[in-house]
Amino acid sequence: MITAGRLHQLWRSMGVGSLDDVAGTGPCLVLAPHPDDESLGCGALIAACCEAHRPPVVAILTDGSGSHPGSTLYPSPRLIALREQEAKHAVAILGLAAERLVFLRYPDGRAPHHGPRFDAAVVRLTSLMQQYRCSTILTPWRHDPHCDHVAAAVIGGAAARVSAAQWLEYPIWGWTLPPETHISDTMRQGWRFDAAPHLSTKRRAIAAHASQYGGLIPDDPDGFRLPAGLLRAFDEPWETFLRS
Repeated sequence: MITAGRLHQLWRSMGVGSLDDVAGTGPCLVLAPHPDDESLGCGALIAACCEAHRPPVVAILTDGSGSHPGSTLYPSPRLIALREQEAKHAVAILGLAAERLVFLRYPDGRAPHHGPRFDAAVVRLTSLMQQYRCSTILTPWRHDPHCDHVAAAVIGGAAARVSAAQWLEYPIWGWTLPPETHISDTMRQGWRFDAAPHLSTKRRAIAAHASQYGGLIPDDPDGFRLPAGLLRAFDEPWETFLRS
């Protein structure tokens, strides 16, 4: 067991890894649990890969429909379309072509952890990795306190094993865990990736997910809003990738 506060200290003191360390020597696959996680956790890495002429594949696991369940202006089909358009805009800012963005469209909050839908997701990711010759897959941290983030980690981990690929994990909500929280975690190694050259681009990509900032969807006061503390965690000049 380790406390979240100690983990945060370890993450902040990890060595700086190169693009090859984190992404591998070829294309990588970034698995995001929701539209916006790709920009929050991996925005600088995606931009660096594109700049190096080795664009990744970005797969988004869920449809984003759960962020504003009380809205009548944005019922589920319209909200899904909006979230996907925001993701397309965000990755375009990072330099990624639209054809390398894939939507798996599992229901928000109900991504599979096992069973036939889980198996189908693993097959789909494995197929994408083979199609684009990806040697690395990046998923959320398996201890992120959100069911869809955990699902993305276990799905991605299974795809990595089938493909014999490197598997790295990036924390999102893990940064918000109270310092005294105890976690059964043995992942203490990895890299910080230098985000400074692409930080302004990453900021614009995150801002492209405008529906998650509040104000755009005015008729659901209880709708999701990206917390300021979470946004601060991803305004640092580095990104964190943990070795499985």
